[in-house]
Amino acid sequence: MRAVWLTALLCLPLAVQAQQAVQQAQQQSSELTSTAVASQRRIDQLDDAARNALENYRQANQQISQLAEYNSRMAKVVAQQQQELSSLHAQLGSVEHTQAEMRPLISRMVDTLEQFVAVDMPFLLDERQQRVARLQDLLVDPDVSVAELYRRVLEAYQIESDYGRTLEAWRGELVQADDSRVVEFLRLGRLMLFYQTLDAQEQGYWDTATQRWQPLPNGYRRTLEQGMAIARTEQVPVMLRLPLPAVTQEQTP
Repeated sequence: MRAVWLTALLCLPLAVQAQQAVQQAQQQSSELTSTAVASQRRIDQLDDAARNALENYRQANQQISQLAEYNSRMAKVVAQQQQELSSLHAQLGSVEHTQAEMRPLISRMVDTLEQFVAVDMPFLLDERQQRVARLQDLLVDPDVSVAELYRRVLEAYQIESDYGRTLEAWRGELVQADDSRVVEFLRLGRLMLFYQTLDAQEQGYWDTATQRWQPLPNGYRRTLEQGMAIARTEQVPVMLRLPLPAVTQEQTP
């Protein structure tokens, strides 16, 4: 029994040491595991950071490429705008030269219009002469641009042109020598100009060859009344039996 106890007593320190060694080993293993886990976490974090950095790098490169393309397009736009600006400067110089040439031309156009009204059939003379007079005033008005002046002259020419394509009737003053009276006028474009007194007892036409009013046979009274009614849209259009510019003989409707 002594030998057994002695053996047991001798083995006890060894068992304690073994137990301590196991615990120490377990603790070291646990520490190594914690260290490994921490290291793996750092590795994962570094990996994520690397991926993020790579993604940011790729995005930065893409943005650089886009900016380079945008700058290239803007450079072309700027170059084109510079060309247009140079062209505009050249055009401005040309416009100034053109304006200097346009005023004499417009002045001649107004003079031509005035002469035309003077030798044309004597219809709406007050209105047409006043229109020409306004153009003459605009010619010497420094506040009126060349473009506006040209537009107004073209407008006057257009009005005169339209007279040749319209049928018109109006009441106005007829002046013959020293006599003046109110009559009814009928204009067929620029082909013929007629008048008829208010009592319908006298008719006449403008003779472009003699530049005078000539009498018409009384037989045209009814036809002239129809023409005036048509011009005033008081009657539907019908065929009118009116004389040609040269009236040589009396005609019975």
